[in-house]
Amino acid sequence: MRLKKIRMSKELSVPALSRLSGLSVRTIEEVERRNTCSIKTAKKLAVSLAVTLDELCADEEDTAL
Repeated sequence: MRLKKIRMSKELSVPALSRLSGLSVRTIEEVERRNTCSIKTAKKLAVSLAVTLDELCADEEDTAL
């Protein structure tokens, strides 16, 4: 999952993404730490970051190709 990389590239803090997505700061921190989340959470994050689920959920290795 590329959440932290995408969030930082858009110059968003965790609290800012929390406000945009309606998810708690703790949830976002856990997703960034564990690199996994529910589909419902991933959809909210993708919409908030204006990226596709594929872009958000891609492994770091997949994006290097």
